[in-house]
Amino acid sequence: MKKAQTTSTIVMVRPANFGFNVETAENNFYQQKDARGDNEINQLAQAEFDTFVNLLRSNDIEVIVIEDTATPSKSDAIFPNNWFSTHQDGTVILYPMFSRNRRLERRKDILEILMSEGFKINEVVDLSFFEQDNQFLEGTGSLIFDRVNDIAYACKSIRTQDIPLQYLARLLSYEICDFEATQLIEDIPSPIYHTNVMMHVGSQVAVVCLDSVQHSSEKLKLKETLEQSGKKIIPITAKQKFSFAGNMLEVKNTSGQSFTIMSQTAYDSLSKAQKNSILKYTKIITPDIPTIEKIGGGSVRCMMAEIFLPRD
Repeated sequence: MKKAQTTSTIVMVRPANFGFNVETAENNFYQQKDARGDNEINQLAQAEFDTFVNLLRSNDIEVIVIEDTATPSKSDAIFPNNWFSTHQDGTVILYPMFSRNRRLERRKDILEILMSEGFKINEVVDLSFFEQDNQFLEGTGSLIFDRVNDIAYACKSIRTQDIPLQYLARLLSYEICDFEATQLIEDIPSPIYHTNVMMHVGSQVAVVCLDSVQHSSEKLKLKETLEQSGKKIIPITAKQKFSFAGNMLEVKNTSGQSFTIMSQTAYDSLSKAQKNSILKYTKIITPDIPTIEKIGGGSVRCMMAEIFLPRD
């Protein structure tokens, strides 16, 4: 089976109770409180979600939309990439989550929906037992997969810890390229909570905030690993990272055409040269999701769970 870095099928969860999550705000400094009412915020998020889905579908990208369940209330259900990942051999991995209220997002019925859509699941590997020991690894928020070269990039943090990381590496037979990365919050260095905030790996391009990697040896290893795997590195600044410029995803449409998806916020932060570097390899799609980014502290990549499962 030829390994694929990109897929043409993604799952997105339409929110029922989107809002500010106090638990995740403990270490997600991208979240901002909003004075508007809960119902208004959720309606705005739903409108942004629907427009995003329509934009993807208009480019012939297959989107499976799952409706969030109203109860129990799950303010971050719109970000399904953190609790599961899928793989070409038919494996689904469920991940240990830092925030207790986010653990409610793990829904086995979503896997049943995938099977009803013709996808084959051979094995479900549930790593949520790590939560009992306060060990966390939050899916493709914590992990940036280079699926062709069997590499997982990981920025170490409270949400991306070494024991489950090494367990996953053995499970997938992947090489781990891990590092410490920080950002200045009120002039104080703070760990970056998710790897997908600071880097993206596509089929030919890697967008990465190398400036945030503190140790020169780790920065060199990260750069060399990306280059040796054949990626064109596009560096972004810390300021661009705060505009979600690292939170991108490359997908294909049903005709095999490649697209890099980034938010309008991220796109507006990039220089013309950076945009042109990406456009050499893929087209760009730019949904506008200001409410979701501001209150949820995540961007477009977090909203898309890639489906790599084989079809029956």
